[in-house]
Amino acid sequence: MFQESVSAQLPTWQARLAQIMETMRELSNQTDPQMMVREYYERMREVNPHIDRRLAMSRRGLEYPQFRITRYSEWGDDINPWKEPDRLPLLSGGILADLIYADAPRIINNLEVASDDPGAEYLSDQRSLQAIPLMDQGKSLNMSLHTRRVPDGFSYEHLPEAVWLANLFGRATNNLVLAGQLKAAYEEIDRELRAVARIQRSLLPTHLPDVSKLKLASHYQTARRAGGDYYDFFPLTKGKWGLMIADVSGHGTPAAVMMAVLHSIAHTYPGPPASTVEMLNYVNHKLCEHYVGETGTFVTAFYGIFDPESLQLQYSSAGHNPPRVRSSSDRVIRALDQAQTLPLGVTTGFNASMATASLQHGDQLVLYTDGIIEASGPSKELFGLERLDAELSCCSTEPGEMIESIIKAVEAHTQSAPPTDDRTLVVGKVV
Repeated sequence: MFQESVSAQLPTWQARLAQIMETMRELSNQTDPQMMVREYYERMREVNPHIDRRLAMSRRGLEYPQFRITRYSEWGDDINPWKEPDRLPLLSGGILADLIYADAPRIINNLEVASDDPGAEYLSDQRSLQAIPLMDQGKSLNMSLHTRRVPDGFSYEHLPEAVWLANLFGRATNNLVLAGQLKAAYEEIDRELRAVARIQRSLLPTHLPDVSKLKLASHYQTARRAGGDYYDFFPLTKGKWGLMIADVSGHGTPAAVMMAVLHSIAHTYPGPPASTVEMLNYVNHKLCEHYVGETGTFVTAFYGIFDPESLQLQYSSAGHNPPRVRSSSDRVIRALDQAQTLPLGVTTGFNASMATASLQHGDQLVLYTDGIIEASGPSKELFGLERLDAELSCCSTEPGEMIESIIKAVEAHTQSAPPTDDRTLVVGKVV
């Protein structure tokens, strides 16, 4: 009431400006296009009370002479044209079709409509009309019509501004519709990615195996919903166990799909592999023969076979980061950097090599992916092998606590920034 009394006391232009500003404030708060259009129509009734009827039309997805009525001020039911398109009247031909397909604004100040015209229902008793095309893709895909019961109800003097303002509002509404569609599409994609992530994680060991003389712990963190890191354990003959860690090139869902392929190949090896060479050669052959092709995808992988009787680790590496071994006696860190070859999936001529490492009671074996050592801080400096080895040389000897110390060190280095690559750690302590 106070606002109305103040507006009434203002000069005409100031009162009108205050009214328009209030309208803009209300519209800027809207996130639903239907609500925004409804609010706009209500405000326009206040700004232009002489308009008797308002009509909106659309020709989207249609061809001449078809069109739909999307809004009509005489409707008692508020139809949402974006969510209820089937409820919109579909008309063909007549004066309204000629107007919307003309791609131009028009004023008719002596309106006469035949009783059999498809638009007669909407234009009955109206004597003047203003048609404003709402341009999209260079065409009047939508149109706004104002009508009055009196002839000569519209002025050409105000037509340019009316076209300008209506199209600006139309673009704002369209942007809000697109934003809603984008949000819905993103939510659908996010649901799918969550499902991919659940499937991917189901391929990883649910529980770490009970390996004789080797106490295990692991950490798995993806940079996105799903990732391309992979680790696994394979029970072999004579109490031996296969330990694999791998990293698919790339990130996100494509890497996760290839990770699932890698899991399938590794688990379909025909019988327990006699050596690490046989396993990596088999995986590479299948990748190159059926899956990688010309995609440029490759996989780095480390595969070792742990013998609890001899405490020896037979291993092969296909371009993967050399695991670290911390000695139980002097805490010296050594790298298992022998038997290195090209990554898997690069060439059919791949042939793995093999090396053997002797472990002692109390030694810790640390497998990791490059998301650990390539984690960068604010200055873009990588965490690196030196920091990893420094942390290993002073942290606890318990696998779980070792992992916790390494992850804390990485997060301190990156200042807890979200990871840009998957981070995987597998630690085994010889007991």
